[in-house]
Amino acid sequence: MAWYQDVDLVEFVDGVRSPYNVEKLNAMYSYLEKHGDLFWIEFREKGEWFPIGDVTLSQENLPIVIGNPTYQHQGIGRKVLKTLIDLARKKGWKQLKVQEIYDFNYASRRCFESLGFVESGSTEKGKSLLLKLDSY
Repeated sequence: MAWYQDVDLVEFVDGVRSPYNVEKLNAMYSYLEKHGDLFWIEFREKGEWFPIGDVTLSQENLPIVIGNPTYQHQGIGRKVLKTLIDLARKKGWKQLKVQEIYDFNYASRRCFESLGFVESGSTEKGKSLLLKLDSY
């Protein structure tokens, strides 16, 4: 997807300013699909749906990207996460984890914390978060 060519966005995702090539993009999506439920985040405009990001629901990590800058900071990521939290509860999961949010990714951290995620550990460049689903 085009947003993985944006080095500013990739830095929030991977902590490095290096755009994805086709091979890396395919490898990432293959990995996510094997380890969770991969979804496109789409927006409907003028009667047509188009992708603006992606998210994967997994018990081990909950990566989400709103890649199209027009739709960032609009509350879409929070709505998507609320939907996935509800889905995880229906699956009977007890908790959801975020492996790492970089310390400089304030918006992402605020989004997760607004939904009840709490810090569960430190990583080299940021923090891990956890949501116990029985408390949500």
